[in-house]
Amino acid sequence: MGQTLCICSRGSITIDNKKYYFVQKLDEGGFSYVDLVEGVKDGRFYALKRILCHDREGRQEAQTEVEMHQIFNHPNILSLVAHTFVDRGGKSEAWLLLPYISKGSLWSVLEKLRDKGSSMPEKQILQILHGICSGLKAIHEKGYAHRDLKPTNVLLDEDDRPVLMDLGSMNRARIEVRGTREAMTIQDWAAQRCTISYRAPELFSVESHCIIDERTDVWSLGCVLYCMMMLEGPYDLVFQKGDSVALAVQNPVVIPQSCSYSEGLQILLSSIMVSNPQERPNINWVLDQLFSTPSLTLEKLRGRVLLTCNAAFEHTEVLKYHSPLLHIQMW
Repeated sequence: MGQTLCICSRGSITIDNKKYYFVQKLDEGGFSYVDLVEGVKDGRFYALKRILCHDREGRQEAQTEVEMHQIFNHPNILSLVAHTFVDRGGKSEAWLLLPYISKGSLWSVLEKLRDKGSSMPEKQILQILHGICSGLKAIHEKGYAHRDLKPTNVLLDEDDRPVLMDLGSMNRARIEVRGTREAMTIQDWAAQRCTISYRAPELFSVESHCIIDERTDVWSLGCVLYCMMMLEGPYDLVFQKGDSVALAVQNPVVIPQSCSYSEGLQILLSSIMVSNPQERPNINWVLDQLFSTPSLTLEKLRGRVLLTCNAAFEHTEVLKYHSPLLHIQMW
């Protein structure tokens, strides 16, 4: 990798011959820590993510996360500034130097709105949704899926540009399941790597002969959209009460009657959150609904059948919607 790192007595680190001062801790999880550091030469702030690698498998997972960052150069996907692996005391750590986005995650923004008893304007929701979709499209076009999309994994800059982060759960978009053993392996992996209240229905009980594809991200996208509208995920309360999320996701999403957003936005949400993955639209369809014109046009007449071509799988899907012709003004 051609990169070196040293920890110096003044609370600084050196990565790739560039020095950074430690500023403060930002966050920590089960197997990783995030610190705020400042570049000595450029004076810019960065987020330093340290991933604890307990074994060879953990190191390989961290290496995969690095490689996922390196694949993409997109404004809606978090870039990687530098990285290295450090072996200390018989343990290995992956150090990822990432851009620092001071506004924080989408979830932190939604929490502040909820605390104030406020809500997110529909125009802002559509702007953020479009950026998330653009990032997902870039991921899907490369043949990958994010697999853990949720509000805490979406950063927002000062212009509300969403940036997808935490690429550690990413893998190939199309997974062919052949037999019970493979199905259980994928199901166990999803239980560990895909957040339960944003996990697609097909990942709770993986069929012994099926294809898992990138539309797991579209389901999670629907959960994120619901969260922006209602300031909580559609299955957060189910999980908190200890009820079965696996059963809850098999039923159509319930939009509270108190929802004040346009009928068009509610229909878009229902169109995305389809339990059967074969009837769920792909990310291109969602983008088409958002920006085929300056306004979001949902041309779904009652009983009308829409045909959408999923190029990734070279087949035509039939999606049925029961709704009036609606328009959502974007700008």
